[in-house]
Amino acid sequence: MEALFAIAIGTLTSCAVYLLLRARTFPVLLGLTLLSYAVNLFLFASGRLVVASAPLTDQGIEHFPDPLPQALVLTAIVIGFGMTALLVVLALRAIHATGGDHVDGGER
Repeated sequence: MEALFAIAIGTLTSCAVYLLLRARTFPVLLGLTLLSYAVNLFLFASGRLVVASAPLTDQGIEHFPDPLPQALVLTAIVIGFGMTALLVVLALRAIHATGGDHVDGGER
């Protein structure tokens, strides 16, 4: 299961870096979103992945996942949503001001 999470995190990160290096606004925005998903998955995986276990059990401390990374991921989701909304508004404003969606404001 850890290998699956590692492959998913690596794939999301590599796709995000590829999209961040594009010269258009929308792929950069999509790349930032994918990168935040990769970080959220990494934080979630750092909390001891336990299959078929509830957070609160009477089996002892070694049999349930750590709730702190889960709280961090929930907070990061909210912050990521706000960041994405702000970037969409800024991108739309830049498209309106420059007439194109090129990142540096010019067209090739």
